[in-house]
Amino acid sequence: MTVYIHHYSIVSPLGYGLEQTRQNLFSGVSPGLTKTEQYSPGRSLCLGLVQDQLPDLRGAPLKHRSRNNQLLLAAFNEIENSFHQLSSGIDKSRIAIVIGSSTSGISDEEEAFPYLMVNQEFPKTFDLEQRLFCSPANFLADKLDVSGIVHGISTACTSSAKAIISGARLLNSGMVDLVIAGGVDTLCKFTVAGFTAIESVSADRCNPLSVNRSGINIGEGSAVFLMSRQPGSISLSGWGESSDGYHISAPDPSGYGAAIAVNAALKMSAKGADQIDYINLHGTATRHNDSMESKLVRQLGFQCPVSSTKSLTGHTLGAAGAIEAAISCLTLSGDGRLPPHIWDGAQDPELPILNIATQGKSSPKVVMTNNFAFGGNNTSLILETV
Repeated sequence: MTVYIHHYSIVSPLGYGLEQTRQNLFSGVSPGLTKTEQYSPGRSLCLGLVQDQLPDLRGAPLKHRSRNNQLLLAAFNEIENSFHQLSSGIDKSRIAIVIGSSTSGISDEEEAFPYLMVNQEFPKTFDLEQRLFCSPANFLADKLDVSGIVHGISTACTSSAKAIISGARLLNSGMVDLVIAGGVDTLCKFTVAGFTAIESVSADRCNPLSVNRSGINIGEGSAVFLMSRQPGSISLSGWGESSDGYHISAPDPSGYGAAIAVNAALKMSAKGADQIDYINLHGTATRHNDSMESKLVRQLGFQCPVSSTKSLTGHTLGAAGAIEAAISCLTLSGDGRLPPHIWDGAQDPELPILNIATQGKSSPKVVMTNNFAFGGNNTSLILETV
């Protein structure tokens, strides 16, 4: 059974909404990618920030008032009218909400705990439910009075890709008729410090596939999708998942687990590697990820253009899968341009040479987007025009 994407939105360092994102994406410009000490006092790092004013949640229940939920609402507001149109006549118990996140309200928690240490109580503006991984999904469900299946997914950098897959499974099962799926993550000191501790953070703009690459730029953002079984202009024709459990923070260098996910997506979509027109790489610009992924692409026989968009958005962690799926949808519904691969052009001689996307016209009809997470959790999505 085919699952269709009807409407989608994205708010990220690339811009606020689809049109800003489209313009900046294909121009290779990222307004929000900037050097700052905001999340790493004493050390300037290049991070992907959403600097736009976000919706006010002061009227919402305290448990929902987090910057993470503000960012989610910013993306959802862009498609809210479409949601009400699509959901007209559908029982609220037949609507599902699945949102992936790896930080949820941690940034708000970071401000609350120092206050607790001094005052022996949390500030009146904080509720522990703000930081639950299910908070974003619960927030949207309460806002929309949805009584169907609602859950959050937190599997590190595959969280929101798995939310999209989970939504597709719910539709295929017949349990629901409409799904809001996506992801959101906001910057916080916790994640910046964590990735710094494992020496995975680059102080400058990340440089995927380059011999000079030195790590990731952490970013923030949100993307949401309206999905159903009713025909639309873009279909989610295939997906694959695997969990190889090779290492807590490093991918299997052979690409074995990642290949399982990619091959599963190809099989479901009834596509061969030669029928994929573009691949949005996970492309984190770490030594290990780029080595594994470039070998994977070559070993599985892909010849199509590829690019990493993380040098434009930063690595948005739990939101990466949804943001890059939205970028893939823009690639399908645009004027034929491919997302550019922003790097210094210095090919790593230890990596296979891939067909790096350029800014020329390509007219892609079938695209793949891959995400690989800590713990060996792997996802692959195939999207195509109908």
